[in-house]
Amino acid sequence: MNTRYCFALDLVNDPTLIAEYEAYHRAVWPEILKSITDAGIIDMEIYRFGNRLFMIMDTDETFSFERKAAMDAGNTRVDDWEAQMWKYQQAIPGTKPGEKWVLMNRIFKL
Repeated sequence: MNTRYCFALDLVNDPTLIAEYEAYHRAVWPEILKSITDAGIIDMEIYRFGNRLFMIMDTDETFSFERKAAMDAGNTRVDDWEAQMWKYQQAIPGTKPGEKWVLMNRIFKL
């Protein structure tokens, strides 16, 4: 059974930085794509409005946040990507220090 997760994150509100962030996401490093799919993520989409991002992530039965974190822990390319992306990202108000993508709660489904 597949599971869907939705997340929010803000970008630094600077048009140049937002354009750079979007450029990175038009050419995501192959190692990052592999780390995503190897973790059991079968589809991922990111949407933007202004500096607010919304990510939809569909996973298979092998996915868990703990497993993904363990897989990423020894991956220097993932570390490099995350460090680069943090230049463009900023936490949403109310998040914990260092927290990036925040899991959203579904409040409606048709």
